[in-house]
Amino acid sequence: MNTADSLSFSLHPNDPHHLANLCGQLDEHLKLMAERLGIEISNRGNIFKLAGDASSIKAGEQVITQLYQESQDGEEITAEQVHLLLQQSGVEQIKARPEPADIYQPDISIRTRKALIRPRGPNQQEYLRSILRHDINFGIGPAGTGKTYLAVACACEALERDEVSRILLVRPAVEAGEKLGFLPGDLSQKVDPYLRPLYDALYEMLGIERVTKLIERNVIEVAPLAYMRGRTLNGSFVILDESQNTTREQMKMFLTRIGFGSTAVITGDTTQIDLPKGVRSGLIHAQQVLRDVEGIGFTRFLAKDVVRHPLVQHIVEAYDEFDLQHNSGN
Repeated sequence: MNTADSLSFSLHPNDPHHLANLCGQLDEHLKLMAERLGIEISNRGNIFKLAGDASSIKAGEQVITQLYQESQDGEEITAEQVHLLLQQSGVEQIKARPEPADIYQPDISIRTRKALIRPRGPNQQEYLRSILRHDINFGIGPAGTGKTYLAVACACEALERDEVSRILLVRPAVEAGEKLGFLPGDLSQKVDPYLRPLYDALYEMLGIERVTKLIERNVIEVAPLAYMRGRTLNGSFVILDESQNTTREQMKMFLTRIGFGSTAVITGDTTQIDLPKGVRSGLIHAQQVLRDVEGIGFTRFLAKDVVRHPLVQHIVEAYDEFDLQHNSGN
């Protein structure tokens, strides 16, 4: 029975194990959905009843149905997964829309040796499409939007499918004003901490043992940007991470290294530039120079695309608002 402020529906097939996975321990997943949507959720077995605002309960039905489908696919439903699906549904904007937005249905995914990665939201979906369509792609936006993680996933899948012969992960060795000379060890050891997020993503997708072997065979190379000068990269999947900390000259040098059969993904956040004062970011410059060049893809992520803790999105928005007011003289 459907009314303006309540909705009843059933989930099929009626499987107690999948239902328990959906609801979570002590119904923690249902409680999270109810809190975020501002509705009441109750169930008896596979029959669910939602009560509240019409658009919110419709979104709740779609979230529950999507999660139940993912449960049947063998996924262990987590609180983080519930949060991400609620976020990508646009629940915080639903009441301002004349019609409730449909829950985003991913139609593209990345499968690696250890993980199945599904994009979270339309921007991540478009980002993956862009990587598949273009040889050079830019992913620009705040931390936590999945720019680097998804790029590494695409690289791992391409390697597993023999579409490329090697993966090259690159970062400029500039972080928060720190000087490499103060770090112990040789150059490789000095830059290793800056490349740790890339290692972590590789380990999750391919496994530590396989990554170690591939690095030993030079199939996967993790290197500082300075190592790229003079090289031509053919048959490679190349990722330049934290590219907001490149200079204009470094960005041009990197982009002109790309050879035949290669894909390059450049990620960065233009609000987190750690270059010395007066040095212009190569990422900002590249957006202006390359915006009309055919064959180059640009995906711009916003605060609403952040897929970390809910507070991270609000923190990013608060900083953006502060900068906007400060720059406008308020």
